[in-house]
Amino acid sequence: MSNKTKAAAVRALAQSLFTAIAFAGSATPAWPSELDPIAADMHETVVQVPMTEHGVFGEHTRDIVATTYMPDGTGPFPLIVLSHGNPPNARDRFKVGRYRKLEQIREFVHLGFAVIVPIRRGYGATGGSFAEDTGSCKNPDFESAGREAAQDLLATIEFADTLPQIDRNKVILVGQSAGGFASLAAASYAPKGLIAVVNFSGGRGGDPSRHPGQPCAPEQMAKTMAHFGSTTQVPVLWHYVENDQYFAPEVVKTWFSAFESAGGHGELIVEPPFGRDGHGMFAVDASIPIWLPHFQQFVTPIVDGKQTALVPSSHADGAAASP
Repeated sequence: MSNKTKAAAVRALAQSLFTAIAFAGSATPAWPSELDPIAADMHETVVQVPMTEHGVFGEHTRDIVATTYMPDGTGPFPLIVLSHGNPPNARDRFKVGRYRKLEQIREFVHLGFAVIVPIRRGYGATGGSFAEDTGSCKNPDFESAGREAAQDLLATIEFADTLPQIDRNKVILVGQSAGGFASLAAASYAPKGLIAVVNFSGGRGGDPSRHPGQPCAPEQMAKTMAHFGSTTQVPVLWHYVENDQYFAPEVVKTWFSAFESAGGHGELIVEPPFGRDGHGMFAVDASIPIWLPHFQQFVTPIVDGKQTALVPSSHADGAAASP
């Protein structure tokens, strides 16, 4: 066997082992180091976050994998809890890995934020059973899925509260797609230190192969958003894109209206079309100059203590672009 063949075999074996470990629910990330170099400039560190899981056989404690990124210095730094989405194909959940969107994270760190990225149960490096199943498209249980996702984020906030570099009174939840939905769900529990939420294209139930832009039971999601909004005590930036193939703007506007009517406060921005499907815009490096100014304009006065609430508003903004 040639050296090249041996190397390919070793790489294939390592990937197979990672897949097996991820599905088994190991709390140890197993990406081969040569494929997953540590971002030393952001002091990247892999940590284990304990959380209490509630099941039919009672409560038990398990760990979820998270990654922290820090600016230089000792802090304390305001914290961003960054949440990943849910792949359309359930078999791809393990591919989330540790959700290392380094260019996006680097922008947050350059702004002076510490960032922690938890991998929720059933995904990537955390693995184990999937806790966020919504059930059937005809009658989905969004509230239950949100409640389960929120538990992972709440445990992450509690863990981060023990880190000396973190300003425990300045926590911002940021998430994309199912991660945006999870962030809204977690905010409804009013966790200690939370000051804002940034929701990038958040929701559940989208299926472009079925009806592009028209998710499952949008009226049920509106009720869920109202439920979240009724107990959310911080401002929320809702950032969506006109050509989102999962959640069309007209649908999102009904969700935002329900959120506001129930007492939630926030701002809805709908960007012009981005590429073929604007749903994943946040994860595209080329989109950073589009969403970053909105992010800064929203969070800076909140972090600085100059703004604690928003006048509810909705508008289209941004500039058309493509990846």
